[in-house]
Amino acid sequence: MCGIVGYVGGKSALDVVVDGLRRLEYRGYDSAGVAIVDCEGDCRLDVVKKAGKLANLEKELQTTPMPGTTGIGHTRWATHGGPNDRNAHPHTSCDGAVAVIHNGIIENFRALRDGLESRGHELDSDTDTEVVAHLLEERYVGDLAEALRAVCGQLDGAFTLVAVHRDSPDMVVGARRNSPLVIGRGNGENFLASDVAAFIAHTREAVEIGQDEVVELRADGYTLTDFSGSPAVGREYHVDWDLSAAEKGGYPYFMLKEIAEQPAAVADTLRGRLSPDGGIVLDEVRLSDQDLRDVDKVFIVACGTAFYAGLIAKYAIEHWTRIPCEVDIASEFRYRDPVLDRRTLVVAISQSGETLDTLMAVKHAREQGARVLAISNTNGSTIPRESDAVFYTRAGPEVGVAATKTFLTQITATYLVALALAQARGLKWADEVAALVHQLEQMPALIERVLGTVEPVRELARELADARVVLFLGRHVGYPVALEGALKLKELAYMHAEGFPAGELKHGPIALVESGVPVVIIVPPRGRGSLHDKVVSNIQEVRARGARTVVIADEDDEAVLPYADVLIAVPTTPTLLAPLVTVVPLQVFACELAQARGLDVDQPRNLAKSVTVE
Repeated sequence: MCGIVGYVGGKSALDVVVDGLRRLEYRGYDSAGVAIVDCEGDCRLDVVKKAGKLANLEKELQTTPMPGTTGIGHTRWATHGGPNDRNAHPHTSCDGAVAVIHNGIIENFRALRDGLESRGHELDSDTDTEVVAHLLEERYVGDLAEALRAVCGQLDGAFTLVAVHRDSPDMVVGARRNSPLVIGRGNGENFLASDVAAFIAHTREAVEIGQDEVVELRADGYTLTDFSGSPAVGREYHVDWDLSAAEKGGYPYFMLKEIAEQPAAVADTLRGRLSPDGGIVLDEVRLSDQDLRDVDKVFIVACGTAFYAGLIAKYAIEHWTRIPCEVDIASEFRYRDPVLDRRTLVVAISQSGETLDTLMAVKHAREQGARVLAISNTNGSTIPRESDAVFYTRAGPEVGVAATKTFLTQITATYLVALALAQARGLKWADEVAALVHQLEQMPALIERVLGTVEPVRELARELADARVVLFLGRHVGYPVALEGALKLKELAYMHAEGFPAGELKHGPIALVESGVPVVIIVPPRGRGSLHDKVVSNIQEVRARGARTVVIADEDDEAVLPYADVLIAVPTTPTLLAPLVTVVPLQVFACELAQARGLDVDQPRNLAKSVTVE
């Protein structure tokens, strides 16, 4: 959660910071604020912050000159304290010399606050963040980085902290523990941010900041240390997308642009994944072939939409590898005390690579001796660094809060991971793997075909804009697609939507069906052992009780025609790959319905893109 920007250089810090906040607003938009070190005359710290979206802050700044070439900025997703001016970041010390911004949760803030107040500090906000500003005031004796290292030793929880001091006008300092922070390296200027999107307009050269490390950032370079003060070395890397990828490109919403980018995102994720000898290529592998052969149980851990990608992956992994696979909500994983050992492979799926619940599940798995494979869209993020193997999806930046192209690329990645396991275990020969990869390589064209035929879906969404509830049914890999379709409506349209396994219909959910209720049914492809006919029977059952049936089925499936009030035809695909086409109309449906309701598609209420707090 929360967007963080820091800058030191020769340009107007305010311009750079606000521009960065625009690109990070998807991380939180309850409030925003900036702090600029102004040294025209005696150095002072200028702070402006406003509740609401970034536009409110920008309006305030129109009448507030803030010269200076060192500054920090923050866009907030509220945890401690309501979204108002008083709780907006940055927070300052009693003497106004220190300003701090923060992402994460300081778990022991209450005890720290009580101690500060007993020592005469007056705190103005309800946040956990403000204690850091006052602790820095106590610790600062001319070295802001040393003060921050000392303060970090007092904090419990997960956090990114960035601070400036009026007496150190040429420096920004930052610290990270289980929360994202990255350096951007420029020419005579440097940047700090929670996401490279903040500085992509200025540089594509970045540096990872490690766990429990402090960075001292100046215009001519940076210094990294751990919390004890020992030197540390960050990993430098080049960002492989540019500013145009982070812009709307003529679309009214980022989500619409990102839906349209799905064919290219899936194609990019597949590119180069088959080696000359027919093996699946991961991005980083610190596992031997024997390690993969020894795997006798797979756990997938993820949250939200990534969890549904994991549910789809379970079918592929068990079908292709014959290894038992469980899928866990990451926040529940370690608390149910799963049975893990060195023969267990934990697959952690996280778009940002920073999802804290998933990160904690990874740490627990490693502590129990399990091997971990990460699937992430963010190069160098924490979860990949904590893992034994990494598969990076290549979706490019996804700004819309509701996941679209990252979902399809996560599904694609899990298929390839399943094939890598099958090959390691001797269950798939190279030519069989190549044939399945070839099937996957046909999917971007089929996704493009779906996108060219979704206007009726948009019309349906506008027609159903006043609906109170929509139900979704699916079987096999269609069930996770039903869950994802329901989640998209919850996220974007703020309406009641539920996904059910179609086989469970008569065990309770059919009681929700009444006259006029829209029921979306994902019909599996026909074929040997297919559930197709059973799902067609489910369509008849809900239709007989007055439901309005919206049927997603193969374009040559004539058996559904008599029972579909609305038919959404998709290209015929192999059963396991069907989610890559069946979910696309549901994304478009949710997006259009939210627009019809007059809602903000890219920034739905109460949500942020990356959940970096538990």
